[in-house]
Amino acid sequence: MTWQEAETAFDEADFVVLPCGATEQHSTHLPTSVDSIRAENLTAELAAAAPEHDLNLLVLPVLPYGYSEHHLNYAGTISLGADAYQEIIIDVGRSVQRHGATRFLVANFHGGNIEPHKLALDRLQRDHGLDSYYAHWTDFARDQLEERFGTEWGHAGEYETSVIEHYRPELVRGDRKTPQTKKNRYEVRQYVHFDDLTVEGGLGDPTQSDPEFLEEVIEATTDRILTHLQSEIA
Repeated sequence: MTWQEAETAFDEADFVVLPCGATEQHSTHLPTSVDSIRAENLTAELAAAAPEHDLNLLVLPVLPYGYSEHHLNYAGTISLGADAYQEIIIDVGRSVQRHGATRFLVANFHGGNIEPHKLALDRLQRDHGLDSYYAHWTDFARDQLEERFGTEWGHAGEYETSVIEHYRPELVRGDRKTPQTKKNRYEVRQYVHFDDLTVEGGLGDPTQSDPEFLEEVIEATTDRILTHLQSEIA
C-alpha cells in the first residue's frame, strides 16, 4: 500500500493485526523460518475469512524475529532480548494507534513470545489506551491437535511439520524426518536451552505428520478465532 491507501485501510479496519513469528531452529527437517511461515499464512487465512464474520482485518508485515533465547545453541536462531522485544510490540502498537487504529490484535505463532507479548499488550491498554487483543493460534487448535497427535506434538513435531507440508512442502527435508530423541523431561526445574530436552532439536514424531488433516484444523481454528473476535468487540 501507499501511505494514502494505508490511511484509508486503517480507517476501515476493525482490527489491525500484527503476525508474530520467529527465526529459530526447527530440528533437522524444517527451516528456521517455520514460525514466520505459519504467521504469514495462517494470519492470511484469518483476513480472508473475516468478511464472513462481518469483520475487516488489516494485516501488518510479519515480525520475523522473536524471543528465542532457549534455541540459541542451534545455529540459525536469531533472538531478541525479552525487554527489547516487548518494546518493539509497544512501538508497533503506538504507531498503528497514531494512524487511527482502535483495536490491535497480536497473532502469535511462537511460544517463547507469549510472556513479552502479554506484558506489552498490558502496557498498551493501560498506558496508551489502545484496545488490545491476543491470539496464540495454537491454543485455539489444541483440542483437535491433541485428539489426532496426542500430547507430544510440540516444537518441529507432527503439527508444525504438517503446516509446512501444507503451505511450503518444498522446504521440508523428507529424508530427515525422524522421531525426535528426547533427553530429559522437566516438570519443576527450569531448563536452560532446548538442547537440554532434545537431541535433534524437535519434539514428537514428525513422520506422523498429516497435512490433509491440518486443512481441517486450519478451517476450524480460523472460524473459532474470528468468532471470538466478533463476540468480544467492545
